[in-house]
Parts: sequence; C-alpha cells; structure tokens
Amino acid sequence: MAIRKILKFPDQDLRTKAENIAVFDDELKVLTDDMLETMYSVNGIGLAATQIGIHKRVAVIDISPEKNEPLIIINPEVEILDATKKEDYDEGCLSVPGFFETISRPSEIKLIYKNLEGSQKEIKPEGLLTKVIQHELDHLNGRLFVDHISQLKRRRIRNKIVKQK
Repeated sequence: MAIRKILKFPDQDLRTKAENIAVFDDELKVLTDDMLETMYSVNGIGLAATQIGIHKRVAVIDISPEKNEPLIIINPEVEILDATKKEDYDEGCLSVPGFFETISRPSEIKLIYKNLEGSQKEIKPEGLLTKVIQHELDHLNGRLFVDHISQLKRRRIRNKIVKQK
C-alpha cells in the first residue's frame, strides 16, 4: 500500500469526469487499498480516485469513528428519492484543505454501485453517509463542493489556496 498525492483546488485535473471501471482485478484492489491508506493518513472520511489523478469511477468512504468500516464504491450512480427533502451540512474536502461551507443536498437517495468483485449492490444511506456519497460522486463527475457556493466565495477560496502555495 502507498499514500498517494491528493490534488488541490484549483488543479484542472479535478475537473475531469471519471470513466467507468470495466476490469475488476488485483490492480483495482491495490488502487482502493492505496486510496484508503491515503484517506486515513489525513483523517478523511471520503476520497474519490479523481482526487489522486486517477480518472476512474471509484471512491472510498469510511465514516466510522474507529476508521474500520470502509465502503468501496465502483461505478456508482445515485438516484434522488425525494428532491424536496434536503439537509444542510458543513462540508470540507481533502482537495480544498482548511475550508468549510454549508452545502444543501438531498437527504433521501439510493446508491447503486459495484463492489471489488464486480457484484452490483444497492443501499439507501442515511445521515452523514448520504452527504459523503454525493460529495464523492461530484468528484467523479468533475465537480467540487465549492461549485455549490457563490462564485465570489469560490474565488476567495481559490485565491487563498493559490497564495498559500
């Protein structure tokens, strides 16, 4: 396992839409192991392959307090069950370190994905997991949480990050 470099906003590679995974092999297992190790090393709760410069539709999530319940989602798709029910959550991102903004997202979704063996799975997540799934799916679609805030706030965050470099 290896810790991978996490791309930082405004890196344009973060805007690349990820492609579906067709082959479920040892290489995919190594990638997801690396992603989990990378995410855990920075106390994250979610990481999309796009964030490490791999444009494949895979994300890892672990919201458990002990960091021992990883969820690996491959070729994920979300169905919004009720677009009128939304919840606000203060989101942060490993690719936008040190910044948090309140984002409103649907609170009732269904996630359809494949596991490491290529078997199709389906869950109806609740609470924080619902938000994290949507956040990671945004990454796989070339979007960041800052795309959900005003252009002025997004520009301020961008300028601060560029200045820090």
